Amino acid sequence: MKIVVLDGYAMNSGDLSWEDLKKLGELSIYDRTPESKVVERISDSEIVITNKVVIGKEVFEKCKNIKYVGVTATGYNVVDTNLAKELGVIVTNVPAYSTDSVAQLVFSFILEHSQNVSKYAKSVKSGDWVNSKDFSYQKFPIIELAGKNLGIIGFGAIGKKVAEIGNAFGMNVLVNTRTVSKTKLDVNFVSKEEIFKNSDFLTLHCPLNDETDEIANEKTLNLMKNSAILINTGRGGLINEKDLADALNLEKIAGAGLDVLSTEPPKKDNPLLNAKNTYITPHVAWASYEARKRLMAVTINNVKSFIDGNPINVVNK
Repeated sequence: MKIVVLDGYAMNSGDLSWEDLKKLGELSIYDRTPESKVVERISDSEIVITNKVVIGKEVFEKCKNIKYVGVTATGYNVVDTNLAKELGVIVTNVPAYSTDSVAQLVFSFILEHSQNVSKYAKSVKSGDWVNSKDFSYQKFPIIELAGKNLGIIGFGAIGKKVAEIGNAFGMNVLVNTRTVSKTKLDVNFVSKEEIFKNSDFLTLHCPLNDETDEIANEKTLNLMKNSAILINTGRGGLINEKDLADALNLEKIAGAGLDVLSTEPPKKDNPLLNAKNTYITPHVAWASYEARKRLMAVTINNVKSFIDGNPINVVNK
């Protein structure tokens, strides 16, 4: 079978191997594929691997040989799954490969804001400690996490992992989720209004849908403490970016840690790029070496299982 990887760089920038995928068929790998080249590159292929390249109606209509689309991510909205089902095309994803990695970045943001490590390191390099009259100086505030309220919106695998780490730090964990389920974790389930109002750190882990679109907006942000930090490693559309930038610049909240934006890469005029007390990373929460290695392994196993006639991780049954 002919296998085409449309945007392999996202998963493998050069530190992983494609060898096990090569064993499964005639493989072509592209680091990136612009929209204008998609049909040309997969027109005679049975197996298509994509991360962010859209496989929609036009592609399916022009590429009749497609039998399988493997999405190298947990979210699969880049594929028209309903049309794929009608056409008998199997679509798979890779669930829960980056749980630990994403939770780690959440706490990187939390610890940066609470400990001010980078600011102190920069201060020392600039000579402040060498020139200090004292053995220690407190130029930037430091707060303890123990006893602080950690709010989590969305309680899937990542939300639960964040709660587990919050418990380990001695934080009071508040959870807002559409479906309340039993858990051994020490958490309190609260309303959306309560979680915005009471959180010292509020982190978003819910899916993006009509109910959660711009869940962080002027109204909900105004409920937050002026000392609170908002964190988003989920979907950029969960936040109204202008409203958040205004809240940050007016010091209605203390800061933000963002790994996702509504448009990626962002446009130069995105108001959050220059907002006060904002740490932005380029959608890398999922991208630890270990997480990408798991992603590669499951992607290849998904393809192998399809070829063997026993597809797994199918999202359009």
